[in-house]
Amino acid sequence: MSAQQELEFKGYAMTDPSAWSTLTVTPFTPKTFGPDDVEIAITHCGVCGSDLHTLTGGWGATSRLPLVVGHEDVGKVTRVGANVTSLKPGDRAGVGAQVGSCLQCRACNDNYENYCPHMIHTYNHEHPDGVFTQGGYSTGIRAHERFVFPIPDALESRHAASMLCAGVTVFSPLKAYGAGPGKKVGVIGIGGLGHYAILFAKAMGAEVYAFTRGTGKAADARQMGADHVVDTTVNGYWKDLGMTFDILISTVDQFPAGVSIRQFLSMLYVHGKFISVGLPDVDQPLPAIHPFDVLANGSLVGGSHIGSKEDVLEMLALAAEKGVRPWIVELPMREAGRALEDVRAGRVRYRYVLEQDIVPVARAGL
Repeated sequence: MSAQQELEFKGYAMTDPSAWSTLTVTPFTPKTFGPDDVEIAITHCGVCGSDLHTLTGGWGATSRLPLVVGHEDVGKVTRVGANVTSLKPGDRAGVGAQVGSCLQCRACNDNYENYCPHMIHTYNHEHPDGVFTQGGYSTGIRAHERFVFPIPDALESRHAASMLCAGVTVFSPLKAYGAGPGKKVGVIGIGGLGHYAILFAKAMGAEVYAFTRGTGKAADARQMGADHVVDTTVNGYWKDLGMTFDILISTVDQFPAGVSIRQFLSMLYVHGKFISVGLPDVDQPLPAIHPFDVLANGSLVGGSHIGSKEDVLEMLALAAEKGVRPWIVELPMREAGRALEDVRAGRVRYRYVLEQDIVPVARAGL
């Protein structure tokens, strides 16, 4: 694409933090295009809880205005740098919650670039040249090839979009800790992340338990593939499940009153892992535990941060092979504010995906 044909980048941006769900179409400057970069015209973008926490300031970070969120971006490649070999214009590709890293540290060299101390987030962050990062509620995005993922032909763009953050956030620890045949996996919380944890744990061959408050989502959980559904409002729900699970994945933002991590830790088998991937506001810490809680079974408590490119490609291949499809609600991108309000209220089942509705406009005089 020549400079004369380059399109203006525009997105649905927050311009006033006091009206965080009122998003206005706003032009922005994209990343300076380099020889290792890929440019994508976005067709679909998932709505993530991270978008909500960032817009509302719940994670404590100051928003760089105007701010375009969205980091579950899928579209068509429009331009590739001279060094790019894995993609070409016209291919479908996506970008998740990360658009850069140092590419030189131990983590990057070990294919853990998602833990690089100098990682660059897809939005509300900054590129080395000082350009602010803007996300996928927009017409397009640019990123280093390392952080751009080819979408398999067997996956529709609307289904692949939310896999690039929500999907890999649960797939990565499932993979890391050996989910598969003969393993028992418990999923705590059946929402955007939790429903993906059920789908992928089942696709990997594990026996899956879904933990949810009440029975309102029980039928859904079973349809997603859960072998068992446990109602955490039932007194003593944990007692018959002691020393059962190899992996427990907690996807909840905040544990309700009366629900204790101690009870979940007691359900882990020897050296079982309790992995927290829900990320609440900074004023909502996990409930306290005592060293006795991890002594009886040698259990481990940990976390996981999105996933590496290796994780994403493996996840997409598994989804294509096994027919994994998220439960989504599609909306035009102009209704992003409504989607965010619904996420905050817990009304979505189970992931919103926005469809592009901004008409690209050519830049004048380039």
